[in-house]
Amino acid sequence: MSKALVSGVAGFIGSHLAERLIEEGLDVIGIDSFEDYYPRWIKEKNIEGLLKSPKFTFVEANLLSDSLFNSSQMLSHLKETTYIFHQAAQAGVRKSWGKNFQFYTNNNILTTQRLLELAKDLNIRKFIYASSSSVYGNVQNLPIKEDTATRPLSPYGVSKLAGENLCYLYWRNFGIPVVCLRYFTVYGPRQRPDMAFHKFIKGIVRGEEICIYGDGTQTRDFTYVSDVVEANLLALNAPSGEIFNIGGGRRISLMNALRLIEALLKRKARIRKMDLQKGDVYDTWADIEKAKKGMDYSPRVSLEEGLKREISWIKEIYRR
Repeated sequence: MSKALVSGVAGFIGSHLAERLIEEGLDVIGIDSFEDYYPRWIKEKNIEGLLKSPKFTFVEANLLSDSLFNSSQMLSHLKETTYIFHQAAQAGVRKSWGKNFQFYTNNNILTTQRLLELAKDLNIRKFIYASSSSVYGNVQNLPIKEDTATRPLSPYGVSKLAGENLCYLYWRNFGIPVVCLRYFTVYGPRQRPDMAFHKFIKGIVRGEEICIYGDGTQTRDFTYVSDVVEANLLALNAPSGEIFNIGGGRRISLMNALRLIEALLKRKARIRKMDLQKGDVYDTWADIEKAKKGMDYSPRVSLEEGLKREISWIKEIYRR
């Protein structure tokens, strides 16, 4: 029986991915340190269903802990591990400046190197690294192709690009079968509280003021979480050493996305305009032709349908 290790399993994408892997018949060992970037109760709710499954083993630990991979129980799990999905990361573009960058070097760069070192001694069939469109920075020619120059505009983007480079050198030097997936603005149920759609929907539902940074004409390629999960599974059969954009296939301005949310909720937002934040890029739009050809990826969930699902989830969790 194949076993998968999922880092960041209590997070937004990691929890969805672990559930899908179990549905596909894999045993999953999930690791999460419950970093205090957002409330712990949200992450605990993310894995409520997983904890009931006999095919899921949860380990609360930091990937940099010296004792994590030395216990007899963990060593037993690792011997059976055939896939590693490295989803754990210190998130957030705007918070990655100044003294906070230490958290990004630890949780994004050093943890990636730690897992790659671990993978050298395991019979790994695939190591999937969750990267980000933030590695590109501001790009003039859209949509963005994988061979576009990477010039991150934030320390967060720098840390994710460093992780990609580590994956490449461990593939070239040690043959670890890595695939890097560059996610473009993932949304859906369990989305982090600091992300735009979560804040927009919650604010409108509660009648609270919401902030728009800039004039709202900046655009994003939004990708529904189940499409990202599907991309991770498809990547298991993709060529090693490759990088793929994972996007939703279209872009929309923040103001138009907000208008769509208003229409779905049948309520108007109370908007406060603020200056653009350091590190925020102006436009993103993924060219996904390489992912289509290289691993048969095709996004399936429309923005309207995805927003309906996220709205239902946000209404449910804030009833508590």
